[in-house]
Formats: sequence, structure tokens, C-alpha cells
Amino acid sequence: MSAESIRTVPVASGGTVISSGGGLVDRYAAALYSHAEDERALDTVVAEMETLGRLIDASADFRRLLESPLIDVQTARRAALAVLEQEGFGKPVRDFVGVVASNRRLRALRQIVAAFATLVAEKRGIITAHVAAAHALNDLQRQQLRARLIEAGYGNVNIDESVQPDLLGGLVVRVGARLYDTSLKSRLQRLQYAMKGAA
Repeated sequence: MSAESIRTVPVASGGTVISSGGGLVDRYAAALYSHAEDERALDTVVAEMETLGRLIDASADFRRLLESPLIDVQTARRAALAVLEQEGFGKPVRDFVGVVASNRRLRALRQIVAAFATLVAEKRGIITAHVAAAHALNDLQRQQLRARLIEAGYGNVNIDESVQPDLLGGLVVRVGARLYDTSLKSRLQRLQYAMKGAA
């Protein structure tokens, strides 16, 4: 993947760079998808981008490298590529991250990874259920949740989990525009409103 093949993507007509928002990350994600498809490496790139998302989430040091405005572009690029090589990432993903770094967009890398996952799900007809829980789900809870989603008519579903301790217990599940909230926090709020209404 050449730097030029993506460098032109995030630039609007007139040569001004689009601010770091949905449009920018979506364009990077689309460029990577197209390149991976052309190279017949889509499955590998999809798996590695999922791994990259987990790496960014798990490593505070790596996040600091991506987000620091104090590190110059070439140093940040070399350091990011060294991490990816050490972690065993293939050439397409390393080249892509190199282009992102050269274009001064490392701060948006986690958003690009998320946009890429969304794009892959759309292309494959997979619905994403965004699940927030007070504690990380175990395998049994994941299976039960998947079974309930299938019962609700969501056959081909990908579960995107996040931990939000302030929920106290239960789950908040968002699938498209639908929201299913069984969290203890919401139950307590409903009880509080009910008690105010009765007073």
C-alpha cells in the first residue's frame, strides 16, 4: 500500500485536511478494506485489526505513544511499527499504520480500527450489538446473551463489549436504534422517579 493511495483520501477539495471526525476515520477504514480485498488478504487484515484494537485498549504505553503530541511524526511512526512488528502483525496492517502515522493521524487510530470493524460487519451482513456491563462477561453469559439476541431475531450478530462499573449490575444492549436497558442503575432511577411521583 503506497502512502499516496491513502494520503489523498482524507483531504477535501482545495487541499484542506478534514477535521478528525467520522468522515476521516471512515475514509481510512474504507481505503484499508479496499486494499485488503485487492490483495486477497481481507480475512487476515480483519483478524489483525481486531487484535490491534485489543492491543490499543490493553496497553497504556502504546496509547500514550499514539496520543502524544510531543513525539515527532517519524519517531512515533518508527516506534508504532516496531511494536506491530514485535507483536507479529503482517505487512498490510503495518503499512497501513505507517501511512496513518505519516499523515499525523495516529491519535485517530483507535477510531479507525472501530470504523473498520463497523464497515466489515456491514459488508458481511453482521449486526453489532453494543453491550455495556458493570463487569466483564464470562463465556456462559456471552452464550446466554447471544441466544437471547437470536430469539429476538438477530441471527448474525457480533457482540461489542464494554465495562461500565457505574451500571452496578445488569446490562445495557444497543442494537441499531433499539436500546435494551436492564441495568441496576436504571432500575434504581425508575424506582426513584416512582417514589417522587407517589410523594
